[in-house]
Amino acid sequence: MPENQPKPFRANAVWRWWRARVVGSVDHVEVVAQVVEDGGWTPRYLLMTLLAAGIAMLGLLLSSPAVVIGAMLLSPLMGPIIGFGFSLALFDFKEMRDSLQALALGAVIAVLFAALIVTFSPIQTVTAEIAARTRPNLFDLIVAILSAVAGGYAVIRERHGTIVGVAIATALMPPLATVGFGLATRNWTVFGGALLLFFTNLMAIALTASVMARIYGFGSSLSPKQTRLQATLVIATLAALAVPLGLTLRQIGQEAVAARQTRDTIAAQFVSAARIDDLEIEHAGEAMRVRAVVFTPTYRAGAETAAIEALRRRLDRPVELSLDQVITGHGDVTAEQAQLQAARERQQAQEKGAADLTAKLALIAGVDPAMVTVDRQNRRALVRAAPLPDATLSTYRALESRVALSFDGWTIELVPPPLMRLPIIDFTDDKPNPAAIDLVVWAARRGGLPVSITGPADRTAPVVSALRDRGVDARATAGAGGDGVLAGWATS
Repeated sequence: MPENQPKPFRANAVWRWWRARVVGSVDHVEVVAQVVEDGGWTPRYLLMTLLAAGIAMLGLLLSSPAVVIGAMLLSPLMGPIIGFGFSLALFDFKEMRDSLQALALGAVIAVLFAALIVTFSPIQTVTAEIAARTRPNLFDLIVAILSAVAGGYAVIRERHGTIVGVAIATALMPPLATVGFGLATRNWTVFGGALLLFFTNLMAIALTASVMARIYGFGSSLSPKQTRLQATLVIATLAALAVPLGLTLRQIGQEAVAARQTRDTIAAQFVSAARIDDLEIEHAGEAMRVRAVVFTPTYRAGAETAAIEALRRRLDRPVELSLDQVITGHGDVTAEQAQLQAARERQQAQEKGAADLTAKLALIAGVDPAMVTVDRQNRRALVRAAPLPDATLSTYRALESRVALSFDGWTIELVPPPLMRLPIIDFTDDKPNPAAIDLVVWAARRGGLPVSITGPADRTAPVVSALRDRGVDARATAGAGGDGVLAGWATS
């Protein structure tokens, strides 16, 4: 080779430089000691877990991002997760066991404490902050991986201030608190979605931290077989997580595109001065349901029919459209001004409707109006009724139905006093009475307790099956024979 020709790039030279200049500057013993100290079970870890879980749950119920961020900063879960990642890199099974034990105990305590708070809270509705943590997607996995790279670098380079930002980015405690909310309210959609988000963050952080540790020379004494096992574990786990998260992201993207196309299609039916307001889209079911309000200077006959046909062609799916045209008039009132005025009037109407609902629920339930919980955003109201003279479960259910009929579009939950007597379930043509089953289901959902069904086996089996099919935790208990079976609360 001529002397003036540049030498070929050698990967080994870069690797030697990395080992000498970068890996050689890391105090591996001190870093491992710090990781072990932060990843174990201590009284401080228990206290901070309880505090973080409580603050996170209250922030979620209040839908307060600032409070939720405070819980992220207090959460000590990052320590055991980083410890688990380093133990994978080092094949240190003792540290792996200690980290997993601390992580499992912390997660269980956080979930149970959050569930306890929800159980005694008058607010048990799914807020925007809770809903935001029930639908993880591929972007959440990418955020967790990038944050874990920053976290691993901060631990190895002893830049502990960076951990604050990583804690906010990965948000380990709020998903656990949301799991507790789903457990307390028996909302398994919330429970499963939040649990998947927590597991995604956990595995992404642990596995990425393990990779970072190996890059910086931790576990350099491992055999090639152990290294291949580590690589296989990391790739397989991240790939398994990426599949369901990618499908969710695809669905979210499709819904966003459909919303944009729906808005454009409806707007095309009117003049340019028209403005679309209050666009609501429901994707559940075969047909997409759309409701829209359009502020327009001129009324256009047949706009709804034309929009439906255009949407069906563009989206290639059935569409149900409810289109309201609000004439802005001629003169100085523009569509934008009319839109703002309508928003103000809508806000005032919502406030008045919520106040009327609160007063009526308080009167019917026999409690102070302050005991009524109203979620205007999700149009839900909850009240725990006081014991009323001679009232049965049927009485409370009828009161709830009466209020619901008076306030269309609201979800009303009137919770009867605890442990009221459940009805005897009689049979007609060897089938349990549907009305009695409906009442037991309603009471079980409001009370949040399992139900015990007592009677002969040939009678209790169909009752238990009917209740379980409707989501009630029902348990059969042997008892005396008769025409009906006795329903009771399965609690001490």
